[in-house]
Amino acid sequence: MLDTTSSARLTSGSYDASDVTFLLKTVALAPTAVDKKEALIQSGAAHYSEMISDERRPDARYLEIFEDARARGEGRIAKEMIGLALQIKKRIAAGELDAKITLCSLVRAGVPYGVLLHRELKAIGVDSVHYGVSIIRDRGLDEAAMAYISARHPEAGVVFVDGWTGKGAITRELRRSWHAISGRKAELAVLADPAGYATMSGSQEDWLIPSGILGANISGLISRSILNKDVIGPGDFHGTIPVHHLADIDVSRDYVDSITAIAKTIRNEGSAAVTCDKILYQLREASAECVTRIAYDYSVTNLNRIKPGIAEATRAVLRRKPRKVFIRSMDDPDLAALIHLCRTDKIDLVVSAELTGPYRAITLIEKVT
Repeated sequence: MLDTTSSARLTSGSYDASDVTFLLKTVALAPTAVDKKEALIQSGAAHYSEMISDERRPDARYLEIFEDARARGEGRIAKEMIGLALQIKKRIAAGELDAKITLCSLVRAGVPYGVLLHRELKAIGVDSVHYGVSIIRDRGLDEAAMAYISARHPEAGVVFVDGWTGKGAITRELRRSWHAISGRKAELAVLADPAGYATMSGSQEDWLIPSGILGANISGLISRSILNKDVIGPGDFHGTIPVHHLADIDVSRDYVDSITAIAKTIRNEGSAAVTCDKILYQLREASAECVTRIAYDYSVTNLNRIKPGIAEATRAVLRRKPRKVFIRSMDDPDLAALIHLCRTDKIDLVVSAELTGPYRAITLIEKVT
């Protein structure tokens, strides 16, 4: 049984302790080569959460592209985080959310935006705490982490945070898992919701969220979460590995501090984000049609091999074994990092506005079995 009174395992990674608490167990696990990992995943011999590969170090050109994306995107992020905070405050006033908000960022992509949203909520007088929790496709939320939270905070105030939606797989996992745990509907806030699955979002546009093209060095120097019975026992939080080899290029704190500084200058001009059910339905339909079209054209039977959206497409190239990358345009500055990776790794690029649909980029993972 989980000891819900213990805090010995808690960490904030490379973030300030006031910004986030990671409900993760620090573990050691030998890395698995990408080719071997891909074969094990696709054969069903192992689940992706049981393995992890060494995190790739971005080269100098890639970091330049990130800094350009950051310079262009931080103002927008600040504005949209203010809008999300105001929407949450409005929903508290309407009785839709508890006055005590518990942000649960989905590790890792949600963490920078959970930090920012936590800061914005506190700035406008909302009682907020922030945790980083694991969710794993086909396995669900970390039940030990959610038990820890439920023992301390009202479930009616739980808001999950992620960076973006891809094709909705993790959102569906979140809904199923949280309902099974709590009997409640999952409230999900994201920065970008091109798939139309979030409860609240900054926008529904597939755009280059700067953190989407980096990994541990913008997420507190932690790995993605791990669920391997050799290192995770009953009652344990899901695992993570510290990513020390990227410490010299860690921008986790600087990134959120820079955006918060911008937010302070425009906070009084903000307005609550708005969600339209009709638009969300249309986005879900367009997303499903796009994924189905690629699956049909390229004889894909496992939709997990299709990774839509700039961030997901880029991360798939960094972590997996890609077959092709589809992009809307070669001239899109938001795709510079992805195009750079494809050229560096000699990955086939297909330019097609028709195939990418509501997305600006999609990666198709190679079938290796």
